[in-house]
Amino acid sequence: MSFGDPNNPYGPPQQPQPGQPPQQPGYPSYPTAPQPGYGYPTAPQPGQGYPTAPQPGQGYPQAPPVPQGYGYPMQMPMQMPGIVMTARVLLFILAGFQFLAAVIFGILVAVAGSSDADTGMVAGVVAAVALLMLALGSLSVFLGVKMRNGRGGIRIGTMIYASLMILGSLVNIGQGVSETAAAGALGGIISLAFGITILVGMIKGGDWFNRPRY
Repeated sequence: MSFGDPNNPYGPPQQPQPGQPPQQPGYPSYPTAPQPGYGYPTAPQPGQGYPTAPQPGQGYPQAPPVPQGYGYPMQMPMQMPGIVMTARVLLFILAGFQFLAAVIFGILVAVAGSSDADTGMVAGVVAAVALLMLALGSLSVFLGVKMRNGRGGIRIGTMIYASLMILGSLVNIGQGVSETAAAGALGGIISLAFGITILVGMIKGGDWFNRPRY
């Protein structure tokens, strides 16, 4: 028995196939709009959708500043303390006096040169003093130069040198007073002041000589 054309929308209703929803009688079946959760994306709802620009006080955290020096923090070099700088300057001034004394004693040796035995002995003593002054002046310059980048050895050597200077100055002052030699006493006082200042600078400037080297 024929029921007509199955594609005729006005024909008798067709029996639904298993797994398909039933159709309304007399109307053709058309595809419906996709339900939420599948199909084409829908417009964003309030509270959803694309991220907006960050508000003040929000947003991504800023990157920390990159330290200079290929990842290592830069270390400022330590400045030479004032007391150490003073001791260094005094060493250079002391060297100038010592070189001047060496020149004066050298001139006296040249003037007093004679074949007399007594005069020759005095000239020999004066020449030895001139050489001593020259050596002490060179040592003062060496300690002053090395104090810039020197380590503990320069500090200890300068302390010993200043201590001997103080001792020699006290002996010189004592002889000057006993012999009423004003020039010797004045030189001893100046040398004593230099020695004490240099020794104090070495005692208080331990951090400078023990500083780390980079």
